[in-house]
Amino acid sequence: MTMPANFQEALPLILLGLALLVALWVIVRASRKTKVIGEEKGDVLDEGAAPAGRNQALIDSSPSASQDTGIPLETATAEKPVNVEPVAAASPPPAATSASATDDLKRIKGLGPKLVTLLAEQGITSFEQIASWTDADIERVDATLGRFSGRITRDQWVEQAKLLSAGDDSSFSKAFGNNS
Repeated sequence: MTMPANFQEALPLILLGLALLVALWVIVRASRKTKVIGEEKGDVLDEGAAPAGRNQALIDSSPSASQDTGIPLETATAEKPVNVEPVAAASPPPAATSASATDDLKRIKGLGPKLVTLLAEQGITSFEQIASWTDADIERVDATLGRFSGRITRDQWVEQAKLLSAGDDSSFSKAFGNNS
């Protein structure tokens, strides 16, 4: 079998082109892999840097620490004092009518387990306590709710608690729906 003259003349160029394509493929393929050469560099903390102190107060504080204590939390790594405005002393929440008067506060729409826990930490465990709140009580308690601030008035807790403390379930269901 004889090859045409043009093909014989082009054969070295074709082989050279294929060799270049293979070499290019090998280079591209090799550069895709991540290789660690030499010693691995350590973290900045390994070199003696101190950890960030911006969240240290949250890490060091106990879970029961709240805004209404009036005592500023101090960080272990604070370099200069932080100006904290004192919180006004909060009046105690209205006392329950009996020592064992605890209601299922989750029946109030908008009050979930987290809010029930926050209220219980303040001594609020009954519908009667919430039903007797004044505007000042609402502002005081609302200031301790953190990200739930505004829920007392928006979800009408006082109105719901008045109906529930009176045992008027039918009026409660008509006004706020069934939430048992």
